[in-house]
Amino acid sequence: MKKIALVTGGTRGIGLGIAHSLAAEGWSLVLNGMRPVNLISEIIENLRLEYSTDVQYVQGNIAHEGDREQIVRQAIERFGQIHLLVNNAGVAPKERLDILETTEESYERVMDINLKGPFFLTQIIASEMITWKKHAPNHFFCIVNVGSISATIASISRGEYCLSKAGMAMMTNLFAVRLGEADIPVYEIRPGVTATDMTSGVKEKYDAMIADGLTVQRRWGVPSDTGKAVAALARGDFAYSTGQIIMTDGGHTINRL
Repeated sequence: MKKIALVTGGTRGIGLGIAHSLAAEGWSLVLNGMRPVNLISEIIENLRLEYSTDVQYVQGNIAHEGDREQIVRQAIERFGQIHLLVNNAGVAPKERLDILETTEESYERVMDINLKGPFFLTQIIASEMITWKKHAPNHFFCIVNVGSISATIASISRGEYCLSKAGMAMMTNLFAVRLGEADIPVYEIRPGVTATDMTSGVKEKYDAMIADGLTVQRRWGVPSDTGKAVAALARGDFAYSTGQIIMTDGGHTINRL
């Protein structure tokens, strides 16, 4: 059986790490992003060649209803089904501001992409998965939400981001409960400080903090840390653990004295 995964934000950072881990296990991929296809064609071709797998790129902003519908339509037209949805796409505020100075424009942008978009994309695909599962009860379907340790760790210079990830935590619970009767598990992965283009601007800051013991494992996280976790969930290794949170944070969130 060909396994099909849709990964939003799948052509850079953590999303690309997830794409590599899934492709290595034989998944066919639909990767969504906002960049024009000419800017990511080399990434797509490298995945195809390295893993001999089928990869489709669908451009679109998940914050927009029409784009969400187009992403799902093109994926189904190409592959017929989606066995795995990975809600990975997300943005940080363009400017880190104290919560007393956060603008509505920044708040709406971050919440639309990080929470509204994944919620309504999941709504569409979850409805389809219920139907597919009825016709193929032995097939494994699941949804993985890529959250953040910022769901519970307050950062007052990017409050809108923290709120969006806290909302995604409840979104995971809600869909886990709703899809339970269809035996479609929903999980959340919470990466910690991970080396991507999103964190490149604060590298020196976190280099020093990690060296000083911010994380139990004294290194940056890398995209493959989260990618491997997604692959394990997608294999069905934790099929009876719906609603659970997997931390890929190097022990950052362990309470310590």
